[in-house]
Amino acid sequence: MSAQAPIRRITVPQIAARKGAQPAAQSAAQSAVKPAAEPIVALTAYTAPMAALVDAHADLILVGDSLGMVVHGMPSTLGVTLEMMILHGQAVMRGSSRALVVIDMPFGSYEESPAQAFRNAARVMAETGCAAVKLEGGAQMAETIAFLTSRGIPVMAHIGLTPQATNVMGGFKTQGRDESTWPAHLADAQAVAEAGAFALVVEGVTQALADRITDSVTIPTIGIGASARCDGQILVLDDMLGLTGRVPRFVRKFGDLAADADAAIAAYAAAVRDRSFPAEDHVYR
Repeated sequence: MSAQAPIRRITVPQIAARKGAQPAAQSAAQSAVKPAAEPIVALTAYTAPMAALVDAHADLILVGDSLGMVVHGMPSTLGVTLEMMILHGQAVMRGSSRALVVIDMPFGSYEESPAQAFRNAARVMAETGCAAVKLEGGAQMAETIAFLTSRGIPVMAHIGLTPQATNVMGGFKTQGRDESTWPAHLADAQAVAEAGAFALVVEGVTQALADRITDSVTIPTIGIGASARCDGQILVLDDMLGLTGRVPRFVRKFGDLAADADAAIAAYAAAVRDRSFPAEDHVYR
């Protein structure tokens, strides 16, 4: 029998090429030559079993620092450590074989200097085998993004509502409601794109602003609480599966696994208490 060809992971250049929204200046003739790309499907995952489920359907898996809140019960992402990201990143890499895996750089691991960012990002990539890292921030992080990408570390940028900066923002507040703030957000998008980021997460901004950002950059935008016109979408897996409690308005629950799990656990508890479990089929003779 001939050996099966190994599954090849989606690559950074393949994601970068999925720029689907056409700039406003694009002519009809140009649009006909370059048809719209298929939207990028992205989800978070933090464990090997969940990564295996996501891998069959998503183009990109983000090991988000949201794991601090979703998995570890933290009040925010600020307490997440580099070691935690590496541990969960290793699990996701083991559980997946097709999707591009990107790992978040946690708070305090990259802001000090480009050298600090490179040292920690290189460690994340070396110890997990992931393809890229993600970091939050716009124009102020452009120098760091350029430093990393010029040294072989692909970067996915993240602007708009940046959870690591919620103390500065005053909480999880939608960005872009005041149109006078738009130039700053557009400048952030341009800066990270020009610095070499291969994709851009746009979080928690008004739809009109997200559309403007998508039109203004040549790299794919991946929306979360942004616009359907973004070049892709991402959600926290546990939110869309209905495993968490209260979720933001932009989340659509595609399942109700919490209710299913509760029913299964209740049935197990009842079976133990009435001694119907374990039954004959569940013991060794």
